[in-house]
Amino acid sequence: MLLDTLGGRGIIWQPWFDAVVTLVAVTLIMTLLVFFIIWLERKLVGRLQMRLGPMRTGPYGTLQSIADGIKLVGKEDLRPATSDRWVFEFAPYFAFVPIFLAFVALPVAEDGFVRNLPLGLFYIVAITGLNIVGLVMAGFGSANKYAVMGGARAGAQLISYEIPLILSLLSVAMIDQTLNISAMVADQGTVPYAVLQPLAFVIFLIAGMAELHRQPFDMPVGESEVVGGALVEYSGIRWGMFFLGEYCAVIVISILGSLVFLGGWAWPWSGSQLGAVGETVWQVGLLGAKSLAMIVVIFWLRASLPRLRIDQLMAYCWKILLPVAFVQILLNGFVVVYDLPDVAFLVTSGALLLGLGYLTYISVRRPGSLKARRLVYAGRT
Repeated sequence: MLLDTLGGRGIIWQPWFDAVVTLVAVTLIMTLLVFFIIWLERKLVGRLQMRLGPMRTGPYGTLQSIADGIKLVGKEDLRPATSDRWVFEFAPYFAFVPIFLAFVALPVAEDGFVRNLPLGLFYIVAITGLNIVGLVMAGFGSANKYAVMGGARAGAQLISYEIPLILSLLSVAMIDQTLNISAMVADQGTVPYAVLQPLAFVIFLIAGMAELHRQPFDMPVGESEVVGGALVEYSGIRWGMFFLGEYCAVIVISILGSLVFLGGWAWPWSGSQLGAVGETVWQVGLLGAKSLAMIVVIFWLRASLPRLRIDQLMAYCWKILLPVAFVQILLNGFVVVYDLPDVAFLVTSGALLLGLGYLTYISVRRPGSLKARRLVYAGRT
């Protein structure tokens, strides 16, 4: 970028300057979005629980998130005397930075991205998996048994549900024959992949909630069991960094799901007849509406479902979710190799989705468990 002369000599800005400006812009935008979805979650959950939610700070409580942020910045930053100082203090950065790096490869419009990576999907899956390092460091560096338990739970949960999440995205990549997210969106002009691969979309939603540690998959921070988990010793701005990273991860998962499964900005109408500026505005707005809908679904499920036990969560992944995801990959490979019609993807995925629903039902409603429960209620045990 050639700028005005300075001191009689032409100055060419280095690429690092553009990178710094982009990083600052992404950080500011994501922080504002996090403030909004925190307020949205409080209002939505309050409505579901017949409450008003935040109402006092700002009109309808719209400034409550900003007030909470100011409070966290001003709180005293404490560190246990027996903790590992460097591990404890650097853990928030390892949990916070990878989530923001994921936005480098997330396009928001046909020409709206920081970097259009040919392996963008691979990059996002790889970089978002690194934030677990921060939680494990926080747990084992806090010198607290509950923090250690929470960090171990977080590591086990991510290792378990990362595999079904990757397989759900891989099933779409097999159909599209690319890992370029922009190309995936462009190829969904008529039928989104959520229609062709409903099982993959459901698995992505379930595994995404598990990776986000959202209820009913919030065992790593369960207050009734590990009193906050890996974050029990954190306060002030460091706890706020974990909190900010968690909600940024919600945005990343929602945008990624909208791009890969819901057609992104290309479905049902790309707005190509609105001019350059109008098309970009339409595409950003359409992707934002789909991402917001996914965020609302995540919040709705969080308010509606009870917390699972750690053994239930692990068994559901390894015994049900993972085998079904592998079968989906095998069937997709069969359809691709023999060049069958696209409707074959829908038929196989829909049948497997019904099977997943049945396996989930019988795992929750086992006759033996119901009988034992009735005996307990009847006072016979």
